[in-house]
Amino acid sequence: MTTENAASSRGWVVVLAALGINLVLGALYAWGVLAKALVVQWHWSRTEAAMPFTVSTVAFALMMVFAGRAQDKLGPRWIALCGGLLFGLGLIASSFVTTPLLMLLTYGVIGGCGIGLGYSSTTPPAIKWFPPAKKGLITGLVVSGVGVAAVYISPLTQFLLGQTTISQTFLILGIGTSLIIALLSQLLVNPPAGYVPATAASAGPAARPAAAPRRDYDWHEMLRTPRFYQLWAMFVLTASAGLMIIAHVAIIAKEQAAWAWGFVPVALLAIFNTTGRIVSGYLSDRIGRTQTMLLAFLLQSLNMFLFAFYTTPALLVFGSAFTGLCYGTIFTLMPSATADYYGLRHLGVNYGLVFTAFGVAGVLGPILGGLLRDHSGSYTASYLLSAVMLLLAAAMAWFTRPPRPAAEAVAPGR
Repeated sequence: MTTENAASSRGWVVVLAALGINLVLGALYAWGVLAKALVVQWHWSRTEAAMPFTVSTVAFALMMVFAGRAQDKLGPRWIALCGGLLFGLGLIASSFVTTPLLMLLTYGVIGGCGIGLGYSSTTPPAIKWFPPAKKGLITGLVVSGVGVAAVYISPLTQFLLGQTTISQTFLILGIGTSLIIALLSQLLVNPPAGYVPATAASAGPAARPAAAPRRDYDWHEMLRTPRFYQLWAMFVLTASAGLMIIAHVAIIAKEQAAWAWGFVPVALLAIFNTTGRIVSGYLSDRIGRTQTMLLAFLLQSLNMFLFAFYTTPALLVFGSAFTGLCYGTIFTLMPSATADYYGLRHLGVNYGLVFTAFGVAGVLGPILGGLLRDHSGSYTASYLLSAVMLLLAAAMAWFTRPPRPAAEAVAPGR
């Protein structure tokens, strides 16, 4: 085997390990099933049952900043290992508590921080093994793990709850996640110093030449550029719009389409969320990140304007699948764009700062959707607000120029 082939094989091992870790971290999405059990069996209020997930999302997003910096300095292997152990610890500790307040600490803070540590360590090492022309595709493959996790983790959790108690379910999930991530984390490694991935025939004749910055920006320098705030604002707007629907789609199915099978649109959202991550990565390598953003945001906005008219199960299936497809794109496009504009060396902390937008969206989108529903008596206002937010994001993408080596060498502090 040639040196080039060996490096490519090692790169794919890292990609598959990163994908596997994200599949396990997607156990976060088991909370919907667990929350229902807490309401029915332990008689928690719906608000009490929802709050640990919200806290976990915020802790996840905030930890990404610190975890990303640690990953940049120490490498992905040990940070991913710590993340898996901490996430598992949060789940195991949750098996010993029965009060909402303590669950905020165990599942919310401890578990959420563990997810942030693990997730921050998957994308950066994977894309460093491949040429820039494959950056989007590799990112899409790695982050697709979190999206597809919702497909398997919900029925698995439901099965465990049917066989044993809520506490034992937490314990089993905690032990399983710790062991699997501990093993997979040992396969995560950055390429050796000075490694340059082969570019010949890496993406075929139709590929768009990937632009790269002339230097790597650290987080201080990145925060001095207006483009960071554009990316952050687009992330907040698009994720909030998507989460506004995702958080309520099971209720929407019942109220709007008189459909008792609310789990169907939830599953479709998860499946097409995964598809959107991979497709957008492949497409953005060919037509560019901002062009793909513009296309996805405009199509999703149109879908939101039409969502009030999806009053049959068939139409709701279409709307839910399309929502998942477009929503999934942001989790591929944002890290890829961050790498395009600011380089790979400090990608962990740089994308961690961009990803704080998801923490804001995780609170803003679902709450706004619920408040508008309670105030107006329907979800129409939520759809319209989502559509407007996506149009604003599309306008920002329109004015966001792709990086050009000569133009992007901004002096620090400029």
